Amino acid sequence: MEMRRVAVLGLVWLAAAATVAMADPLPSYYNAIFSFGDSFSDTGNFVIINSGKLPNMPKFPPPYARCSNGRLVIDFLAEAFGLPLLPPSANKGTNFSQGANFAVMGATALDLKYFKDNNVWSIPPFNTSMNVQLQWFDEVKQTICSSPQECREFFSKALFVFGEFGGNDYSFAWKAEWSLEKVKTMVPSVVASMAGGIERLLDEGARHVVVPGNLPAGCIPITLTMYATEDRSEYDPRTGCLKKYNSVALYHNAMLRIALDQLQRRHPDSRIVYADYYTPYIQFARTPHLYEGRAEGVLRRRWAVQLQHERVVRAPRRDDVRGSRRSRQLGRHPPHRGALPLHRQHLDQGPLRPPSPRQRCPRRHGLLDYR
Repeated sequence: MEMRRVAVLGLVWLAAAATVAMADPLPSYYNAIFSFGDSFSDTGNFVIINSGKLPNMPKFPPPYARCSNGRLVIDFLAEAFGLPLLPPSANKGTNFSQGANFAVMGATALDLKYFKDNNVWSIPPFNTSMNVQLQWFDEVKQTICSSPQECREFFSKALFVFGEFGGNDYSFAWKAEWSLEKVKTMVPSVVASMAGGIERLLDEGARHVVVPGNLPAGCIPITLTMYATEDRSEYDPRTGCLKKYNSVALYHNAMLRIALDQLQRRHPDSRIVYADYYTPYIQFARTPHLYEGRAEGVLRRRWAVQLQHERVVRAPRRDDVRGSRRSRQLGRHPPHRGALPLHRQHLDQGPLRPPSPRQRCPRRHGLLDYR
C-alpha cells in the first residue's frame, strides 16, 4: 500500500497545485469530481455491470466493489477536497451533483473494435472503453444541469480526473503475443484517443483536468509472473522490473505529455495537469528503504526467484538459479520465519488479513490482468 500512498500524495499535490499555478486564481474548492478510467479508479461500475447490484458500502478499510485492499486514488482525492466518495455512474438513480465515477475495470482507450480488427481477443466481453464512458457522462450531465450554459458553469468548477488509460490496451496486445515494436505502434492511437476525449470535456466547460500517465507495467506483479524469464538481460538490475514493458509505458507517457502540452496551448483558460505515476513507483522499487525505513528489497534480484505457472519456485544458490522446490502456503507460521529479519519475525502473529484484491475482483474469461 505504500506505493499507492506515494502515488496518492503525488496526485493530490498535482491537483491542488493546479489551483494556484495560473495567473488568474482558480476557485479554492471543487464543487464535484468526475472520474474516468479503469480499475485504478473503478468504485463499483464493473460489479454493477456484471451483477446488476452494488453491495452495501460500510466504512473502510475493507474493500467494497473496488479492486483494492482499501481506498483508491480517487477516494483520497475526494476526501482531500471535502467531497463524498464518488458514486459509480452505473448506479442509476444516484444523485451525481457532487460528482460521478465512470471508470470500469478492464477499460481501454481504444474501442474494442480496434482489437477485434487486429485479431486481439483477450478483451472484456462488454465495451466499457473511453468513448463509452464519455457517453455515460453525457447521460449523467442531463441529470445535473438543464442548459448548455448552466452545464459549462457547473463543470468549470469541477475537477476531472481522466485516466489512467492505455494500460489495458497494451496488456491485451501483450497477451496476443505482439512484439515490442508492434505494441509501440499502438501508442500514437491510444494517446490521440485520450487527447480527443479530454478535448471533448474541455468543450463541455471543464477547466481543471488531471491526466495520470501509465505506471511501469514491467514492475506489476502479474506482469512479472506471466512473463517471467530466466534471461537476466530482460530485467532492470536497479529495480528487478521487466524492461520492455516499462519502455512502452515510458513511450506512452512521453507522447501523452506532448499531447497535453498541445491541448493546454489550445485551451489557455484551462489547467491540464499531468499526474506522474511512473516516477514514484520506480523510486519506491529502487530505494524501498526510504519508505517506512524497514523494507530491505522489493523487486531486487527478481531474476533469482522465478515464478512459474505450475507453482514451482526456483531456489537461488548465490547468483545462479539451480534446482527447484514446491511452494508452500504462507500463514500464521511461515516456513521461512527463521530467515526473516528481526523486525519482521513477529508479523505472522497479527490478525488475519482480509482477502486479497484479486479475490474481490471477478476473473472472467481467464483475463487475470484487468486493470
